[in-house]
Amino acid sequence: MNGLLWNLLLAFSWATMTAEFTMANLAVGFVLGFLILLFARRVVGLESYARKVRQAIDLFFFFIWELIQSNLRLAHDVVTPKHYMRPAIVAVPLDVRSDLEITLLANLVSLTPGTLSLDVSTDRRVLFLHAMYVDNDDIEAVRRGIKEGFERRILELLR
Repeated sequence: MNGLLWNLLLAFSWATMTAEFTMANLAVGFVLGFLILLFARRVVGLESYARKVRQAIDLFFFFIWELIQSNLRLAHDVVTPKHYMRPAIVAVPLDVRSDLEITLLANLVSLTPGTLSLDVSTDRRVLFLHAMYVDNDDIEAVRRGIKEGFERRILELLR
């Protein structure tokens, strides 16, 4: 049984013992279960579970940070009289290979304002995206931002 199932089982056990099946109580049970598994990870054989949870949290907060930054940039462009948009189509070579990895990357890029995933090449090695703000035609900076940001974190989490 993997770590997530153990954690869900412990959360459900907590809710059963407290006789309160609310989302808040299940969340408390999940956190308590995670702490139990964290301390007993070597005994139970779940060394990688704590690392994966940390990586998932890292990806989540990185996405939130990128979301805030891109929203502020887009809002600044909307309220100022001069437009700072310099749109471009960017081809990003992919290290992600599975359908899940490619889908997650494309969706995270599309959910960030100012970028939109357009297509994946037929050999699944290149992601084409539209970026609204390509500073001084620096397409390599956009590629590097995607690869060192979202793609690296997705690879760490899913592999």
